[in-house]
Amino acid sequence: MDTATHFAMGAALAGLATVDPSVTAYYPAITTAVVAGSQIPDIDTVLKLRNNAVYITHHRGITHSVPFTLMWPLLIVGIIYLFIQDINVLHFWLWTQLAVFLHVFVDIFNSYGTQALRPFSRKWIQIGIINTFDPIMFTLLITGCILWATGVNPVPVFLTIAVLLVIYYIIRRSLQQSMKKQALKILPHDEKVIKLFVAPTIRFFEWRVAVETDKHYYIGRGYKRHVNFSDRFRRTPIPPDEVMADARRDPNLKAFISFSSIYRWTLVEKEHGYELRFIDLRYLKNGHYSFVAILNLDHHCKVTHSYTGWVFSEEKLLRKLNSRPIRQ
Repeated sequence: MDTATHFAMGAALAGLATVDPSVTAYYPAITTAVVAGSQIPDIDTVLKLRNNAVYITHHRGITHSVPFTLMWPLLIVGIIYLFIQDINVLHFWLWTQLAVFLHVFVDIFNSYGTQALRPFSRKWIQIGIINTFDPIMFTLLITGCILWATGVNPVPVFLTIAVLLVIYYIIRRSLQQSMKKQALKILPHDEKVIKLFVAPTIRFFEWRVAVETDKHYYIGRGYKRHVNFSDRFRRTPIPPDEVMADARRDPNLKAFISFSSIYRWTLVEKEHGYELRFIDLRYLKNGHYSFVAILNLDHHCKVTHSYTGWVFSEEKLLRKLNSRPIRQ
């Protein structure tokens, strides 16, 4: 989820914590703990200051893993204990643990996903039913905060919102499964489906759809009970070894492949040599695929420049590519 929604969830937990007399005596401290717990797994966002390859490889990785999900509450409560030794450590830990767990838990429901099962598995868990920013979810949480601020008891307010959100998630899952069934109906029956990706958008009834079969890639949009595939590409194997030998070692391409689950590639001859582009088929908007890895190769297929990340126009992509060093 986005930072604002995680913050709103932390505020909701602070409201629910008023039911616990063991922590209300130090209410500013418990509020700090649960709000910090609702944000701290995303501390790896600072990796973006280094470069996109490092950020894409590690964001929502180890900081959302099982060991760190258990470690963050201990760290937060431990810091608070240094300043306030009279707190009920057990109850502070329980509330903070709940905040961290909910952060990681809700993140698995959007299309970016997390590696929440590390170190047991490095697989990305991407249920893909909630957009990174979901206006309905955010509105419910903010409405609860406003009611609390006007004097309404926060406990029944946020418990009601929690029930509504559970129902909302079930509805979203049902809509996604319905969209998958509809996509399967309109695909050619002589093609075997390998991957089917249905991801939410900010609009309630609109979904992004990407399918990989044994012959083609199909990309489009779903709305309510209808799916329209706007693009179709023939499925081709990875470029030959003479092209990929140096490219495989490029950190930008490695980051892209580690994250992207459905992608195609193009190889175009240029004056400088070749342009090798890998295109994530899950992120089509207004006719443009926004998540790519692009490599400039010389005539000996050595990487000279590369870039990976989200870019929303071809002009911006070329500017970013030309501004990058040979290796990151």
